[in-house]
Amino acid sequence: MSELYLMATISDRNQTRRFLTFYREQQISLTMITFGRGTTSSDILDSFGLEATEKAILFTFVTGTEWKRVKNVLQKQMKIDIPGSGIAFIIPLSSVGGKKQLQFLTEGRGFKKGEESVLKDTKYELLVVIANQGYTDLIMDAAREANAPGGTVIHAKGTGTEAAQKFLGVSIATEKEMIFMVTKRENKNEIMRAIMDKAGLNSKAKSIVFSLPVTETAGMRLIEEES
Repeated sequence: MSELYLMATISDRNQTRRFLTFYREQQISLTMITFGRGTTSSDILDSFGLEATEKAILFTFVTGTEWKRVKNVLQKQMKIDIPGSGIAFIIPLSSVGGKKQLQFLTEGRGFKKGEESVLKDTKYELLVVIANQGYTDLIMDAAREANAPGGTVIHAKGTGTEAAQKFLGVSIATEKEMIFMVTKRENKNEIMRAIMDKAGLNSKAKSIVFSLPVTETAGMRLIEEES
């Protein structure tokens, strides 16, 4: 891919609507929202006069040019540099499982596919699957047939249903599951194809899958020994 990133914004849950409104004003549509809890140490919280809070994590996809623009406005308008306001960061995508899925993620903004992964020497990749709720077993069965390791599932809400209907021609439920799998780079394409063939847009799961480069890992010794 060329200059396409997964952007994550983490903020207090009571700031969710504020950030959603901000991104709509910036013509950046959010794709997924999930929730968590802050784990900052009490000493740091006390020094900033903060309390441990419930967090919202907002996911979307931006080009390099869009990130530069949005980052500037986040700092000036949303004051995201002030402690406790939130944090936003980007991760480069290395591949997407299909042309229609790419159109959905970029919402037809004229993004053109370029070379795969700017990080050529990565040994592992993180596969991310976004699917309708309740189809984790179908997805993981397909992935395991292609020798994928286990996965981790996060429940989330989808916010891109209108874009899905426009670019994918399907109605996607708002209740979503995100599945994370770390796999060897050479196995990535086979696993992505297996997921799209058996749990893709033609199935009830309506899966979208993409990959992110992983620069370092720990805890993969058994997988390396098997190979």
